[in-house]
Amino acid sequence: MKAYQPQCEVLSNGTRLVYLKVPSQVAHLGFFFAAGSRHESERQIGLAHFLEHCLFKGTQKRKALHILSRIDAVGGELNAYTAKEEMCLYASFSKEHTQRAIDLLADISIHSTFPQKEIEKEKEVILDEINSYLDSPSDKIFDDFDAKLFSGHPLGQNILGTKESVAGFTQQDLQDYVQQYFTADNLVVSFVGNVSLSRLKASLEAALAAMPQTANRPQPYPFQNTAPFHEVVKEANYQAHAVLGGLAPSYHQDERVAMSLLINILGGPALNSRLNLSVRERYGYAYSIEANYHTFADTGYWQIYFGSESKNIDKTLALIDKELDKIRSKPLTTSQLAQAKRQFKGHLALGMDVNSGLMQGLGKSMLAFGQIDTIAEMHQAIDKITAQEIQSLANQYFLKEQLSYLVFDVAE
Repeated sequence: MKAYQPQCEVLSNGTRLVYLKVPSQVAHLGFFFAAGSRHESERQIGLAHFLEHCLFKGTQKRKALHILSRIDAVGGELNAYTAKEEMCLYASFSKEHTQRAIDLLADISIHSTFPQKEIEKEKEVILDEINSYLDSPSDKIFDDFDAKLFSGHPLGQNILGTKESVAGFTQQDLQDYVQQYFTADNLVVSFVGNVSLSRLKASLEAALAAMPQTANRPQPYPFQNTAPFHEVVKEANYQAHAVLGGLAPSYHQDERVAMSLLINILGGPALNSRLNLSVRERYGYAYSIEANYHTFADTGYWQIYFGSESKNIDKTLALIDKELDKIRSKPLTTSQLAQAKRQFKGHLALGMDVNSGLMQGLGKSMLAFGQIDTIAEMHQAIDKITAQEIQSLANQYFLKEQLSYLVFDVAE
């Protein structure tokens, strides 16, 4: 894979721009705002996600149909997502339509009008989305685990909100949220495509000229540790589901790279991860088992998920405990560590091989860190990791008394 070098710029209004030129007919553009579910008050639970939907429902010069057709009409794709700490509006399109995409994303970011009729229709759409999610235990268990791990904190709030909170949202709520968070100093624009930087900057400067530069925003309050929990509930239909895990380094801590490698060894996407070889290949207790690591500004968490027959839940938990104990007590050999690093670098390369994913990764990185690490810098950080560091992290975060777990067992 060619080592592309993104460029970082700041527009005259304070908006940060990440630009990567690639030899492709297709371009990708994303607007990233530090405005996720973590930034909501208790009364606003689900408001960021609701706003994500309502941004497409009309502006001062476009109706909903015109917004939805603007990119699709030229064979492109328009979409958005809301996460814990960011919201992203993004589009993929043929490079000759870059101006069209910039104008549209800027228009819905600055000039959305939130027609009352559309608000009420979108409430029904989201209520259906909530009902669909409640019918899917394999999805719901992750949010329920988060709610317990971050109990009493906005990080534990469901991004979709609740039926009650969504039903109560008003046009004024949406307008207030936009005024607080949709400002130039809170925006990162990420672009990957074959358009010159000078042309892109000129287009963005013009399109974003009307965006307010700054606003008074409530700062998210930090997370304080909560006690581990262990809970089994009857919520599954045919297959039981389980999530276990605990807290981990934030994305500002140096240990995050080593933690990512550790989780990759334990239960990453490769078929030769320790958990996959033990739980699935050797014993056949679960069709799927995976480990993940999520980072936020001031904390992070790791988790292991698996789905299995109800009779295999305890057996699988015992095998996971065995693997965690092994990685705590026995350091990786030189060859094991070298192989793990090669594999991790390969996974990073695969993630950067799809330009749409690369655009999102660059945008999120700039929003979180204020900078972009090159491939060489990432490889250097991985190369510095030692077996002792991996073992130390395992003993810090994988201690049995610190682990939490949530099991959705099959209802009788």
